Amino acid sequence: MKRTLVIGDIHGGLRALHQILEKASVTSKDTLIFLGDYVDGWSESPQVLDFLIELGKNQTCVFIRGNHDELALHWLQNHHDNPLWYEHGGGATVLAYANVDEITKQKHIDFLQNLVNYHIDSNNRLFVHAGFTSMNGVMHEHFHKMFYWERTLWETALALDKSMKNDNILYPKRLTLYNEIYIGHTPVTKIGETIPVLMANVWNVDTGAAFLGPLTILDIETKEFWQSDPLPELYPDEKGRN
Repeated sequence: MKRTLVIGDIHGGLRALHQILEKASVTSKDTLIFLGDYVDGWSESPQVLDFLIELGKNQTCVFIRGNHDELALHWLQNHHDNPLWYEHGGGATVLAYANVDEITKQKHIDFLQNLVNYHIDSNNRLFVHAGFTSMNGVMHEHFHKMFYWERTLWETALALDKSMKNDNILYPKRLTLYNEIYIGHTPVTKIGETIPVLMANVWNVDTGAAFLGPLTILDIETKEFWQSDPLPELYPDEKGRN
């Protein structure tokens, strides 16, 4: 059986990625959609990228760009430390690359440069790291950085009156454009959850793996999901982004 599975923010937690792929019994027939933020946090960011590059050779994968992926790319290309990035997971990435050779770094640069900003499937489901601002949809977005930086889409879904119908003139137009929207970027742990959360038609699959939560993989048809152990248990001698 072919499935489409969506994976939340990994943040350098390769052990968690291995766990969820095993728990979900992923095979080469499955399509995997990764929502971005592969790096920054735990100690295995280079290994995560190595693994994803090889994984993409053996099955259909969609690799979406996250804000941390762009920040890490800028560092790999320019070696200019961004103090704010360093404090929010970048420091672990810098340390992790200390013994990575230049050929491997170039492979990682190529991978990060070729990430996509969003994906829309044949059932009009949108997959994007953070969101979009255009009321006419992602293809009309003038500010492409919003695909991996903005938070108002999720905040809008959270604040929406659940009784309001989507044909109401006051209903947010952005939430009517796609049948479902899958995002990461803003951990659901901020609202006290550690499992995927549906608000309006927005599924948030970032279950806080960068911090104290698990990593999650979700079947977009059945909504069944599988989770790793909380990342601090997998990396007991590390802080992640905590």
